[in-house]
Amino acid sequence: MSKDGEKNGWKESIWNSRTREFLGRTASSWGLILLFYVVFYIFLAGLFALTMYVMLQTLDEDEPTYQDRLSTPGMVIRPKPDEFYEIIYNVDKTETWDMYAPALDTFLTSYNNSFQAENNTECTPDQYFLQADSGDVKNNPKRSCQFNRTILEECSGINDRQYGYQEGKPCIIIKLNRVIGMLPGINGQAPFVTCGPKTYNVGQDQWREDSDKIGEMVYYPPNGTFNLMYYPYYGKKAQVNYSQPLVAVKFLNLTANEDVNIECRINANNIPAGSERDKFAGRVSFKLRINTI
Repeated sequence: MSKDGEKNGWKESIWNSRTREFLGRTASSWGLILLFYVVFYIFLAGLFALTMYVMLQTLDEDEPTYQDRLSTPGMVIRPKPDEFYEIIYNVDKTETWDMYAPALDTFLTSYNNSFQAENNTECTPDQYFLQADSGDVKNNPKRSCQFNRTILEECSGINDRQYGYQEGKPCIIIKLNRVIGMLPGINGQAPFVTCGPKTYNVGQDQWREDSDKIGEMVYYPPNGTFNLMYYPYYGKKAQVNYSQPLVAVKFLNLTANEDVNIECRINANNIPAGSERDKFAGRVSFKLRINTI
């Protein structure tokens, strides 16, 4: 009898036919609980949607409301080197360097003179290209200044399709990261790039630089200048055809068959020097090695 009682008690805890209760609750009780959770979650969803709607009304689709940016913009080079920022090749082995020219061609396609003339404006050099809004009326889309590929002269890939790699005089192209609203220079002084030997550690309290290996360099445009007319940048949506200004450096007589550690920096009278914590803030370091044997 006890076993039958236990069995019946277990069944009745799930479904009690006398009281018509399922898991200890009647149908009306379960209905009220279900109704409560439906109303509760509809309320939460509505509150979330209202919060998102209010937040989105405060955002500007052309410019981030909050910009947690570094005071010193980052710097990168092309052709893009490997993860160790090393460009190593052998002049006599075409397969070691023939990937660099197509990479630069692809990168410079949007800088072709025909494309720039069709999409961008010929601006007045040496002054900011300011395009203010009229109160709440956006002056969009904003125009962009032409940066023609021919400005890079011997590093444009027009006269020399191999960008100097085949003769051991490689071109490196440098650009600053885009920063909305940045005016990189005061009193009409444009920022410019300088490259030189990088100081590196070779042991405890021992440092070295490759000043005797780097040789002569030439900059395009002259003095490695980022002209002021390419600033400020107004954002990807507001300035669809924006072309970042570039600086090319051509190494004319780099010491062959040896590693040469190079560092390029941005110089401006209102951009602070980069921190040692961030090796790409206002500078970029890389290794060049041109083998001839």
